[in-house]
Amino acid sequence: MLNKINISPQRYILIVYIFLALVPLAVFWQVNQFDFINIDDDIYVTDNSPVQSGITLDGLRWAFGTTHAQFWHPLTWLSLMFDQHLYGLSAGGYHVTNLILHILSTLLLFWLFNRMTGAVWKSAFVAAFFALHPLRVESVAWISERKDVLSVFFWMLTLCLYVYYTGKPAVKRYLFVLFSFVLALMSKPMVVTLPVVMILLDYWPLGRFGSHKGNVILWQLKEKALFFILSVIFSIITLNVQYNPSVKLFPLDYRLAYVPFAFMTYLEKTFWPHNLAILYPLADRLPTWQILILAIFIVFISIAVILMVKRQPYLFVGWFWYTITLLPVIGITQIGTHSMHDLYTYLPSVGIAVMLAWGVPLLFLRHDKSKKILLPAGISVLIFLSVLTWRQCGYWKNSISILNRDLQVTDGSIALVHNNIAVALAEEGKINEAVYHYNEAIRLKPNYADAYINRGAFYGGQKQYQLAIENFNKAIALKPDSAKAHYNRGTAYFYIGQYQLAINDYNEAVRIKPDYADAYNNRVAAYLKQGNMKLGCYEAQKACARGYCATLETAKTGGYCH
Repeated sequence: MLNKINISPQRYILIVYIFLALVPLAVFWQVNQFDFINIDDDIYVTDNSPVQSGITLDGLRWAFGTTHAQFWHPLTWLSLMFDQHLYGLSAGGYHVTNLILHILSTLLLFWLFNRMTGAVWKSAFVAAFFALHPLRVESVAWISERKDVLSVFFWMLTLCLYVYYTGKPAVKRYLFVLFSFVLALMSKPMVVTLPVVMILLDYWPLGRFGSHKGNVILWQLKEKALFFILSVIFSIITLNVQYNPSVKLFPLDYRLAYVPFAFMTYLEKTFWPHNLAILYPLADRLPTWQILILAIFIVFISIAVILMVKRQPYLFVGWFWYTITLLPVIGITQIGTHSMHDLYTYLPSVGIAVMLAWGVPLLFLRHDKSKKILLPAGISVLIFLSVLTWRQCGYWKNSISILNRDLQVTDGSIALVHNNIAVALAEEGKINEAVYHYNEAIRLKPNYADAYINRGAFYGGQKQYQLAIENFNKAIALKPDSAKAHYNRGTAYFYIGQYQLAINDYNEAVRIKPDYADAYNNRVAAYLKQGNMKLGCYEAQKACARGYCATLETAKTGGYCH
């Protein structure tokens, strides 16, 4: 169609780039008005002192040495520190950075498939499907998922550099590919499957298998050896960092049964993106016969694409791109207590897009008819996805909005959702609603120490100090090593004049968390209230020597933290 109005191939490739930049920008642009949310954004930004200090020498050391948030991903921390320099605590700036990274990944994805196949419109559909699908919202609109959009940007860059390398293999080009892969791993270790995807692309569309003489397997292992070694190293690091013996491990039979359920649920939401939530309840144990049916269906498709690999290699590559990139997060190896997340489809969705772009035209016997039907059909699909994505994106404007949405589309059985929406409601002064959700969180999870801490802090803010202390007592019984629980109970004792009990709790808080600035300063205030000026001044000097004196005036007024 564009050729009939004398548009050169280079010009309509430029049009595709402009489309892939501007449409996702328009669909997601509302995020620049969104706030932080109180699931993980505090851990990554708002309550993270090194990040709040911006790019500093100490910050650099911290970023490369910490396993904070149960990951070793120094580039993610550095990117957030850089945002702090640019935007301070203006959440919109962090959101815009996520969006820019998402758009750059989209452009690289189009370049990748267009370079490999020369199929402009199919490559454009793959990139647009990736960019505009509602399942992308969680990765783009959640500041804490900077690791997602950053790692995928480097994933796409690595594959682009790899294609450049395969055109003319050379050590220098190989090293650039390897370096980009390291950057991806240092952003999020989920990209460990990239070497396998390289092998898939070598088969199709690069066609390197057919042009290579000798033992193909040995050649592939030799060429990808360093990539596989890095993947193994980062996998071991991640499993060690995220190992927590206090977390209840789900039985192996449950985790294995969960795999086909999660696999097919992600596939279902790719084709029918409905009832998307920030947190999904853990699936109940399904009947064995249902698990078997799902497993048989997955095996059937896998066998089918293997049998058709010579005639339709794109179906094979697309299906196994989806399958392999989903494996690290499918639940076979338990990492924490998470269930499903939309963000886990960020990379796998590309495989499904490839299957659609190259597979759907097979349904048409006549090429001329397929062109007349597929272009308007593809545009219609992308418009539909864009509308759904814009609407889904709107739920992420703040904590209350996204958590209320979670309650609407799930069974409301996740204690964390009730706890965090209670915190947000309490901050807005919605007392009765906050109490209801705190109570729900504890009803659903009676051993939920953080919910007791937060409910206690809420009662403390209402000057109901005895109720606050009762909640902190329960939290400490459940979680004795919680510095926050001891600090908050100490603050409650401070307000009712029980200064020695307050000091005892502050002592415990700083024992557990030696850099707890507010605990040091409140302890000073308690000594002064006791009339112990000598010890109070001594502790104040120690606090200042540790760099904590800046908050002394605030500490003297007490205050609760969530």
